Amino acid sequence: MNILVLNGSPKGERSNTMQLTHAFLEGLGSGHSTQILELQTLTIKGCRGCFACWKATPGQCVIKDDMALVLEKLRSADLVIFSFPLYYFGVPGVMKHMIDRQLPNVLPFMEERSDGVGSGSHRARYDMSGKKYVIISTCGFWSAKGNYDAVLGMFDHICGKDNYETILCGQGELFSVPELSGRTGAYLESVRRAGAEYLSGGIREQTRAQLSELLYPKEVFEEMADASWGVSRESGECEPESLSFTRQMAALYNKDSYDGKDRVLEMCYTDLGQTYQIRLTRSGSEVITDGSLRATTRIETPWQVWKDIAAGRIGGTEALAKHLYTVKGDFSLMIRWDDFFGTHKAAPVTERTDSRLKKPLMAAMIALWMTLWIAVSIDTFIGALVTIGVCAALPLLLIRHEQTVYDKLSASLVAGAALLALGTGDGSLASDAGYLAFGLLWLVSAFTREPLCAAYVKYKYGGQKALDNPLFVSTNRILAAAWGGLYVLLAPAAFLMQHAGLTAASLIVCNAVPLLMGLFTVWFEGWYPAHVAQG
Repeated sequence: MNILVLNGSPKGERSNTMQLTHAFLEGLGSGHSTQILELQTLTIKGCRGCFACWKATPGQCVIKDDMALVLEKLRSADLVIFSFPLYYFGVPGVMKHMIDRQLPNVLPFMEERSDGVGSGSHRARYDMSGKKYVIISTCGFWSAKGNYDAVLGMFDHICGKDNYETILCGQGELFSVPELSGRTGAYLESVRRAGAEYLSGGIREQTRAQLSELLYPKEVFEEMADASWGVSRESGECEPESLSFTRQMAALYNKDSYDGKDRVLEMCYTDLGQTYQIRLTRSGSEVITDGSLRATTRIETPWQVWKDIAAGRIGGTEALAKHLYTVKGDFSLMIRWDDFFGTHKAAPVTERTDSRLKKPLMAAMIALWMTLWIAVSIDTFIGALVTIGVCAALPLLLIRHEQTVYDKLSASLVAGAALLALGTGDGSLASDAGYLAFGLLWLVSAFTREPLCAAYVKYKYGGQKALDNPLFVSTNRILAAAWGGLYVLLAPAAFLMQHAGLTAASLIVCNAVPLLMGLFTVWFEGWYPAHVAQG
């Protein structure tokens, strides 16, 4: 298929709309002949209205410029994509010149239209049947709805009513802001999907609905847009870039995440010597420039570091682990950062290996070990059989969940301990061996890329990407080593107490110590990142 893209933006390839157009082309796939004409680089003069192309030089314009090339490309294309930003509720001037100069492609004779558009038409001079058209455009308003009436009316005449596809997106300027790539990237993915579906029968309604979604709520977008100009509302004078940036960050505050606690986030750009405060309340956010409030959380960061974090050039927690910035005060704001300053989209990215599967369950893995310890202590023979049965049944029970390597290792080790109980008839020995095996499993995992606990909790922190976060990994390595060390020590301790006739004491210790470790884990998960954050 021959594809012709007519880029009508004066910005050329820097056009925000062209990001959508390239995504659509990627969705169409390979195997096509695609040509992009940057109209602003061509010489296309305005139509003179002389009608020479109808009577003096039929089919040829008397103006000798690049429009002859455009007309030739239009005739040979199977799919024509008009890509442009909305300019004053119409198309940019360079594209309007190009549209006006298409007169040589039609004949002068009047005829009726079959689609009910207008009160007359001109028949094509060349065979244009079967040609497809797509209109891709962005505008600077919070929504595209209601702003394209003139544009769509024009293309109804040019292409024929219902004879072209449209992708019209409001908030178009956001596609040039790298700090918002998480949200705009998701929209571009929907555009790619639309391109793939367009070739295979048409864009599905579900995809159309996604394309019609706002990138951000109206009030959030308008606040960001107003702040982006870097001009004071009161004086009309220019503001420091850091203040404009902080205002835009404040505009992203999601007041639906308010948890009943007012917060004051203080941003100190250490290399600029500039400090601003953002008050976060139930009703919204407010930027304070005089430092009059008491900060609940203070971030001390070089200006460029925070810009790189916001643009996604470096992860926030990764930068924190490398001590590129520090955090003082209430660290809960940092833990819930994506809730407070996320994309206002509820669904997190989990990056599972199979999107049909639910996340793995640590509780199921621990249940295997608990079955062993409890069952064989009640009755060695029956308990061992029950444990082996649970090991065999668990994969079927978890068929809708991902199973980690630790699930599979646990099933093997627990089954092995149960067989030891059957072979020796000694439930205490099998139980102690289970403690040792469980501890070694934790301990060894602390030295791998994915510690045991990380394999289950990573989905709360971005899925597989969390493993590239040194603070996340180090926290889980410490916890894995702590749990491993605990059970490795618990195994001989339980063995010695049982052989000393202190069975009751052994049961108390084997249950109380893990409970205390659980409380330590909850505390450590909050304390350690905050400790690192303070430098």
